[in-house]
Amino acid sequence: MYTGVTGVGGADHVTGGSGTPVVLIHGWPQTWYGWWPIMPALAAHHTVYAIDLPGLGDSTGTPTGYDKATLARYIHTLMADRLGVRDARVIGHDFGAAVAFQYAAQFPSDTARLGYLDLPLPGPAIDAPTYRSLSWHIAFHTQPRVPETVVGDDVRDYLALFYPQVSFGGTAFGGTSDRSPFTDAEITEFARTYRKPEALAGGFELYRTLDEDVRDTIATAPTAVPTLLMTAQGQLDAVRSTVSPRITNIVQAVDVPQAGHWLVEENPEFVTAELLRFLG
Repeated sequence: MYTGVTGVGGADHVTGGSGTPVVLIHGWPQTWYGWWPIMPALAAHHTVYAIDLPGLGDSTGTPTGYDKATLARYIHTLMADRLGVRDARVIGHDFGAAVAFQYAAQFPSDTARLGYLDLPLPGPAIDAPTYRSLSWHIAFHTQPRVPETVVGDDVRDYLALFYPQVSFGGTAFGGTSDRSPFTDAEITEFARTYRKPEALAGGFELYRTLDEDVRDTIATAPTAVPTLLMTAQGQLDAVRSTVSPRITNIVQAVDVPQAGHWLVEENPEFVTAELLRFLG
């Protein structure tokens, strides 16, 4: 059974299972629900906390900033100070991976393990202008007010068109596939939360803080927390080159067969097996 709990500073979470604590942090454009396909398997061995980032999903309030260092502090306040979890296995995907990195780097004594899933890490190996050039959507989402105005009330249509582009074989990976790994019900659920104007803007703010994220990563000491690095098929070396200057203890590194960016949805069995092996 999973229960929803209101956190602190706007961060909410869903929790279930028993055992050592595992914290799951989503990216854009998802919510805690993006972890649902693998949560039952994890909860058979661990207490799972699936987070809605502050300002996104069904969380309440607005964070003071959407830079990943600030978001990590909100989640640490929830986990360590409110829930008393000081041995977290923190797993993040997409921008959630950058938040997870900041959690481990800022609070190493409260972080038992770090899972870093499919995101070039903004920092010394890739600056903000270069990052914005990686994809049309990164450049678009970083523009002030423009994406909110263009997307408007067509949030579900926009998300439905976007998901296939960074899926396996999608245009972002040089392919032509327009297949989405998400069901209509999953897209509807994500769109339900991103239709809120403040959540739509908050999601784009994750991109608008890239300059600050680069500065924060450079200013943050490298973390030696044992780390799992997991990427889309064929992307392991490219992502590792951006991560390794600041994550120095990668004990397990794999790319996910037949998966683009949506690792959990595109190959849940492989992702689950690798996570369980890493988590122990």
